[in-house]
Amino acid sequence: MFDRRALSDDLAAVRDEHAPDALVLDTERDFETLDPAVAESLGPLCESLDPVTYPAEWLPADAPEILANYASDSFTIGMPGDGGVAWTTQTVPATVLVKPRLAGSPEPFIEFLIAEALVEIGLDEPEQFLGFFGERYRDLDEATSLAPAGTYQLAAALYGAYLGRATRDVFADWDDEHPDLHAAWVDAGERLVPRLTELPSEIATGETSFAAAAELACSAVKHDLDIPTPFGALDTRAYREYGPDYAIEWAEKTFAELD
Repeated sequence: MFDRRALSDDLAAVRDEHAPDALVLDTERDFETLDPAVAESLGPLCESLDPVTYPAEWLPADAPEILANYASDSFTIGMPGDGGVAWTTQTVPATVLVKPRLAGSPEPFIEFLIAEALVEIGLDEPEQFLGFFGERYRDLDEATSLAPAGTYQLAAALYGAYLGRATRDVFADWDDEHPDLHAAWVDAGERLVPRLTELPSEIATGETSFAAAAELACSAVKHDLDIPTPFGALDTRAYREYGPDYAIEWAEKTFAELD
């Protein structure tokens, strides 16, 4: 199921700086969430396993089943929305998983996604949004008028913006040291600009759901782009300072205005 991925000199240097000893593995099959038995097969490849669990009280009664499973004592790695590269700190050392869905993508883009995962591991933040919001996830759910799946999507987007405020400074500094990775970061951001420009009208006409719009806008934070209202308020130092409290206050104000 897993094979060690050979790293370029750039990726090896990023790993050494941000996530020393992290494993970078290619996965045989695509996945959103690894079956616990498959996740446990990472054991022989690493020093130890350290599964996370969270109190059931953190979740509203109608939370998606996948989120409830993640909070439980079931060994869960990977969640919907992780994309083509997922990472976990439930292994020692941490592990980056590269999915076969990326086959055919430009190699510089794949390298950037792996580098991004290594940088995120180095932030020493939770691997998923539930660890970020904690018991306040219920407050986020109450602040929105979204269905449970929409709240999940919004929470993942908000956490992505929170991480993106920190990682983009690292990416911006790669211009000289890792120019190929820097160029891939810039290119990925430029590809988002046309969608961002159209986002306000797409929300207004219902062409794009609020949660999907949040996912797109928040993903642009890591590229240091102009983020449209109301998501631009998440691209602030205050968000990095106050974290989930800030995000929930933003959600309360935003949905009050939408209503």
